[in-house]
Amino acid sequence: MDDLIEGYLDSSHEIVGDRVPGEMAYDNEIVKQLGKGRDIKKAFKMAARKYPSEALQWNEENIGDMDAHYEYLVEHEEITRKLSAPAGSGSKKRIGSNEDGIYIRKR
Repeated sequence: MDDLIEGYLDSSHEIVGDRVPGEMAYDNEIVKQLGKGRDIKKAFKMAARKYPSEALQWNEENIGDMDAHYEYLVEHEEITRKLSAPAGSGSKKRIGSNEDGIYIRKR
């Protein structure tokens, strides 16, 4: 099982790539907004207000690809949260972040 988890984390790191702290914060804000049910355009606008120097430029031609990337990050956060949470944990406490900068939470 550990090989499977390690394989997933390796492949996810290839998809997400290396990011500086500002990029991670911006991405995490978009993931947070998507998690609240906002659409990708609204999530970009809200993240750009909070992190204007990291704001990505999007248009109607690339928004679909960008939406797919951030939906992947939402799913990645959920997977890593489940992998890191002890069985039966009911806590919502933050326990840190993984190498991709996505916060992992216990629920």
